[in-house]
Amino acid sequence: MRSTKRLSLFLLLFALFIVQKVAAQNAVGIFDGQTDVGTIKLPGSAQYNTDEQQYKITGSGANIWFNHDAFHFVWKRIKGDFIVTTRAAFLGKGVEMHRKMGWMVRTSLDSTSKHINAVVHGDGLTSLQFRRAVGNNTEELKAKITGADIIQLERHGNKYIMSVAHNGETFVTEQVDSLDLGDEVYVGLFVCSHNANVSETAVFNNTRIVVPAGPKDGYGHYIGSDIQILNLESGNSHIIYQSPLSLQAPNWTNDGKYLIYNSNDLLYKFDLKTNTPTVLNTGVAIHNNNDHVLSFDGKWLAVSNGEKYGSIGYVVPANGGDARKITPTGPSYMHGWSPDGKYIVFCGDRNNEFDVYRIPSVGGPELRLTTAPGLDDGPEYSPDGKYIYFCSVRTGLMQVWRMKPDGSEQTQLTNDDFDNWFPHVSPDGKSIVFITFNKDEVSPGDHPFYKHVYLRMIPVDGGTPKVIAYLYGGQGTINTPSWSPDSKHIAFVSNTQLLFPLFPITK
Repeated sequence: MRSTKRLSLFLLLFALFIVQKVAAQNAVGIFDGQTDVGTIKLPGSAQYNTDEQQYKITGSGANIWFNHDAFHFVWKRIKGDFIVTTRAAFLGKGVEMHRKMGWMVRTSLDSTSKHINAVVHGDGLTSLQFRRAVGNNTEELKAKITGADIIQLERHGNKYIMSVAHNGETFVTEQVDSLDLGDEVYVGLFVCSHNANVSETAVFNNTRIVVPAGPKDGYGHYIGSDIQILNLESGNSHIIYQSPLSLQAPNWTNDGKYLIYNSNDLLYKFDLKTNTPTVLNTGVAIHNNNDHVLSFDGKWLAVSNGEKYGSIGYVVPANGGDARKITPTGPSYMHGWSPDGKYIVFCGDRNNEFDVYRIPSVGGPELRLTTAPGLDDGPEYSPDGKYIYFCSVRTGLMQVWRMKPDGSEQTQLTNDDFDNWFPHVSPDGKSIVFITFNKDEVSPGDHPFYKHVYLRMIPVDGGTPKVIAYLYGGQGTINTPSWSPDSKHIAFVSNTQLLFPLFPITK
């Protein structure tokens, strides 16, 4: 009897091992598996390039339309709400003008399944297509643009929102309400050739699956974090580190070897060669927030330490050491050094009014530089020392401004229908990157966690903003200067409730 039970247990464990092994073999990057859906003459395939974090998907299939579908699908099973985003492009001219690629959500892998897809066709037609019941004909909502290459699909219960854009531009949206696909669904990328005798291939970069924050998540109740590095030339970003903790505000050291970020009141020095963090000693400053900034010579770090009467500014050696108090009163949030290291600019709350202040880096009297009613925040010197860039709500929404180091010639640089925070000047002095919130999601004086945000860039003297990253983040994403020393990359933090590991996760 005992031997029979042991044999049964062995067979069960062996079966589980085989199932897990097969699942691992079928996994593609962050996706659980891939399959041809429907009747397929030419089998599809998918490859994941680990170095580039890129998906290359080949598919055939007659169509995704009417009451049944045929295509190649790379999928993951997900419950609840999610946001999926990618940058997509077909390879080659193609055969059929209606070849298709994009995001798909399906109840099942049957060809007649209920589904919704955010799709871009070979001729540029961009639309939200869906089947409300098994075997029903497919319905369609066309986007206001054609030829989108940024594709996002978001679920809130039974509501689905498609957000699409030409790379560099902001989203336009379409949505479908009351579409019940079930709680656990197949979510993934697809390619359909629109011709059963032809295969087509598309590549997908910056592919992200985000499980958004719940109603109670935010300050003090955090979700997971990804540190990403954005290559400004290619437009592709790489996740270099993931953690279930809240990681915030990466500074890039001027030797290009490390990032300095904060998490759980501590500062960490992240080795970009080994992708490992170590705690940075900040002396008595043991409650550090995400307003910390390196001096231009890389020797010193200004930090903002939470104390009884609010955040207080300190200076510590960049490699760690004793902390020296700079601002005697608070709240004071450190943001920028002068290029010669003599001054630090910060956002200070004095008499319930937040303004930009300057103080000697060795300590001394603070000088108020802005006096306009409303919040002025995020001050930072240009590398040549000619200007201080900051953000202000004085004209309604939060916008990017600059002024001379003495506070004169305060000039607005952005003036659009978004809230623009934390301008950071590139080391070569040519560009400004900042984070943009949708005004419908936040009030002008707030920059909360866990929102739809853009990273955008303009020339240093102003101009039309260009979107350089589409992400889910906000507070802690890019509060501090995070340009690489060569001005070719940006480090930033994005967030998701459920992490899909590409790299080891912190404990």
